[in-house]
Amino acid sequence: MSIYFFLFFLLSLSKAQDDCSTPKTCSDHGPPIHFPFRLKNHHPLHCGCPGFDLSCSPNNTTTVLDLPNSVKVLVTHIDYKSRMIQIKDPHSCFPQKLQNLNLSATSFQFANFTYNFSLFSCPSTKPDFSYRVTCFRGDGPEVYAERGEVSVYYQDDPPLMLSCRKMYNLLVPIEAFHQADLQLKWHQRVEGHDLEIACVTLGSFLLLVIFIAMYWFYRQKKIKRKDHLKIERFLEDYRALKPARYSYADIKKITNQFKDKVGQGGYGTVYKGQLSNDVYVAVKILNSTKGNGEEFINEVGIIGTIHHVNVVRLVGYCADGFRRALIYEFLPNDSLEKFALSDRDKRLLGWKKLLEIAMGIAKGIEYLHQGCDQQILHFDIKPHNILLDENLNPKITDFGLAKLCSKEQSVVSMTTARGTIGYIAPEVFSRNFGNVSYKSDIYSFGMLLLEMVGGKKNFDVMVNSTNQIYFPEWIYNCLDSGEELGIHIQDEGDAKIAKKLAIVGLWCIQWYPVDRPSMHGVIQMLDGDGDTLIKPPNPFASTNPTLATGQASGRPFNSELEVIVESE
Repeated sequence: MSIYFFLFFLLSLSKAQDDCSTPKTCSDHGPPIHFPFRLKNHHPLHCGCPGFDLSCSPNNTTTVLDLPNSVKVLVTHIDYKSRMIQIKDPHSCFPQKLQNLNLSATSFQFANFTYNFSLFSCPSTKPDFSYRVTCFRGDGPEVYAERGEVSVYYQDDPPLMLSCRKMYNLLVPIEAFHQADLQLKWHQRVEGHDLEIACVTLGSFLLLVIFIAMYWFYRQKKIKRKDHLKIERFLEDYRALKPARYSYADIKKITNQFKDKVGQGGYGTVYKGQLSNDVYVAVKILNSTKGNGEEFINEVGIIGTIHHVNVVRLVGYCADGFRRALIYEFLPNDSLEKFALSDRDKRLLGWKKLLEIAMGIAKGIEYLHQGCDQQILHFDIKPHNILLDENLNPKITDFGLAKLCSKEQSVVSMTTARGTIGYIAPEVFSRNFGNVSYKSDIYSFGMLLLEMVGGKKNFDVMVNSTNQIYFPEWIYNCLDSGEELGIHIQDEGDAKIAKKLAIVGLWCIQWYPVDRPSMHGVIQMLDGDGDTLIKPPNPFASTNPTLATGQASGRPFNSELEVIVESE
């Protein structure tokens, strides 16, 4: 009797698994729906993951995704390999549909960069806005959108200034204003509770099988092993989407007892590790004698919650007693510092690749400044903190000195200067130069660009005849006089790229933050034609060209200037 009951259980279990694994659709042309999604009224309740429920429209022709605040969108395509879904507004007006959307409580986020837009209702006469939103229904005033947080729109014509009314703010990709479809990517939160129950139940029956038939025992053991391997592969795919916590014993196992040391820094030692057969990681063992834990908190609290192609991925962390460690994705090509300082390595990369790297870094910084819920200021942008993956794509790392602030906050308070000598913006030392803001990262990025061009440490000096000249000032003088930069150039296209990088870098290192461009402006300059770039004002005109070794910039800082005080 027991064998028949067991066989009935296996058949029931198999049928329940088939009900979950069989793809469902709302129509012949709709996307196939299976794990981690669940189609309501078609899949059992235990199928799929929380927050991944889809439903069919009343006429069963379209697939609907319910987002927070009663926002309903149509799902036209699901790419399970890249974890992307394509959504469509039935009325083709995302700026109106998404006005109440908040994705922070969901497992989804926009695949493209998001920006804060202010929407205005204006008279028919077209003001000078960035975007005109033509999809709003009705015969009322025109609707326009402007990048950034704008409370009142000012126009030279007084009547227009008073007639434009702000409607609401919108955090969406730019594509929402001129595309019928948008893409969402998901970062799946798998709780696995039902799966654990199923495994325990199956294990219990396997114990019964031992007394019934050895044949069934070995067969079920084989099936369980296959299921375990499938689950392990699944968890490896999603492991990095939410940092996992490891014990110190796990860290020793991952690093093979700290066998392969790959780096040493002021805050600790980095070892190469391995999570599985084909997943390698970099494990940073933090020095317990340095700092008060602020770097550890910053890394886990900031980088652990963001995902961008140009920001290094935090896989996990360890906080085991006084032992702390951070686990990152392993990037095999070292840091940008290796290529920026070596003319030979720079020639191997080529100037086109250097421009691509500069653009990738700029996009990563712009994401930190504008693409997250809060503005992230890095405060330590330098070649050493730019890692390169197997395709030489740049990734920003080391958020130990970073600060979080509101996007509307234009001034950042600080108690002490932070950063690396040679890359620190003047205002970080003294309020005489202006307020600390996201423009401080722009300055550091400008110094990085100049170092990429010349291959010289930006706080070193160059000897020209008998005079010692600050290196960025030497680049400016070369551009100003039409002289060659004295760097390895293979063709005219390379010369244009080097000049473009130098001009953009000089714009970024203007002494006063108000004179520096935003990172969005930097990206436009890097992406545009270098021939149209205007050389910036000379930031060294009023400085002493002689630079003592170890100074942070061409203008000496007065140690007696008032320190910026951080408010509580």
